[in-house]
Amino acid sequence: MNHVERFRAVMAGLPVDRLPMIEWAGWWDKTIDRWHGEGLPTELTDAVDIRSYFGLDPYRQFWVGAVGEPAPHQKALVGHVASTDDYLALRPALYGQAQAAGEWLRPWSAAQAAGELVVWLTLDGFFWFPRQLMGIERHLYAFYDAPELMHRINADLCEYNLSVVAGAAAACRPTFVTLAEDMSYNHGPMISPELFEEFLAPYYRRLVPALHELGAAVIVDSDGDVTALAPWLLAVGVDGVLPLERQAGVDGMALREAHPRLCMIGHFDKMTMPRGRGAMRAEFERLLPLMRSGRFVPSVDHQTPPGVSLAQYRQYVELLRRYAAMA
Repeated sequence: MNHVERFRAVMAGLPVDRLPMIEWAGWWDKTIDRWHGEGLPTELTDAVDIRSYFGLDPYRQFWVGAVGEPAPHQKALVGHVASTDDYLALRPALYGQAQAAGEWLRPWSAAQAAGELVVWLTLDGFFWFPRQLMGIERHLYAFYDAPELMHRINADLCEYNLSVVAGAAAACRPTFVTLAEDMSYNHGPMISPELFEEFLAPYYRRLVPALHELGAAVIVDSDGDVTALAPWLLAVGVDGVLPLERQAGVDGMALREAHPRLCMIGHFDKMTMPRGRGAMRAEFERLLPLMRSGRFVPSVDHQTPPGVSLAQYRQYVELLRRYAAMA
């Protein structure tokens, strides 16, 4: 099987030759800095090149955010929006990258069509983006104090995301799409199901079908405990969640038993990695039943931290290869 076929088959619950071997979140910059000092060639800085160096599968992410600059710079906007007037004043600087999406993805179309590369698209989600504009506290109050503004932002974001999808589809149809949300913490979702249904669900119900028309699996990226969140997402057509953080108490097998069709990525406890091969092998043994259940791709449950040495990461990749075949 090629890389695209393998990922799609796993997400559909179909048999595969082995599970995908991915590092979905890349690595901390401090982790790469450490590894450069431990033998990782210093010329390797691109995530795809680093994945190739370790023998991981080739995946390339494109985050087409709703601001006029790449997604990491969204943090510069936090706290600017306190009212509809603030939002309208800022709006000319937003929603400007839809046309660029096709240009970014087009060079990778042939590689994905040949199964040599998995292209994945990331979009700003309907919890994530208003929080970026308002800041955390103001955003949570806005569900009650500024409902019209919340709907205005998410309606605009939905239209923008749909235009991104159209631009991307003309160039390269991504294998899967992640929606950045981070709407849970270690005690569960930050909002109630009623607020999700009123302020987020209508926009998910518009966007998700367009993504499925591309043939893409739709995965929500939310840290924290997603146990309660998962059925809300399934109800609006989302296929799955990542990264299933162990430190937040997520139990992947309990999610599998409750939601047999839920797709999952991640769930390997990164805190085991600095403890060496034995601890990592025990973690893979914990995950093996979930790996064998289908619709699951094991990966570090967030970015590999700088406490992990290059030698330890090589051990992790060796074990990942073994268990990906075993499963």
